[in-house]
Amino acid sequence: MTLRFTPRALAEAKRKKSWWLENRPAAPDLFEDELTAVLDASLATPTLGRQYPARFAVKVRRVLMPRTCNHVYFAVNDSEVVVLSVWGAQRSSGPQL
Repeated sequence: MTLRFTPRALAEAKRKKSWWLENRPAAPDLFEDELTAVLDASLATPTLGRQYPARFAVKVRRVLMPRTCNHVYFAVNDSEVVVLSVWGAQRSSGPQL
């Protein structure tokens, strides 16, 4: 299985990583480390997380990154895990997928 980010998800992850590096000097690598752990786990176990309702036919799954309070939204097809969004868990609603 391979891993791919949509352009939107990649931009969100980069923005969150930059914010974390600038604003969390006690644990500057925590966001990246936690995201890497979730991505590795999703490749090993594509059914990881909970199913999330989406507007299109593909099943979307959501996994919480508990230490940084972000959700990773991804879809799985035959050969790849596609990261759709990296979204703040504190937000009142999820991303429009």
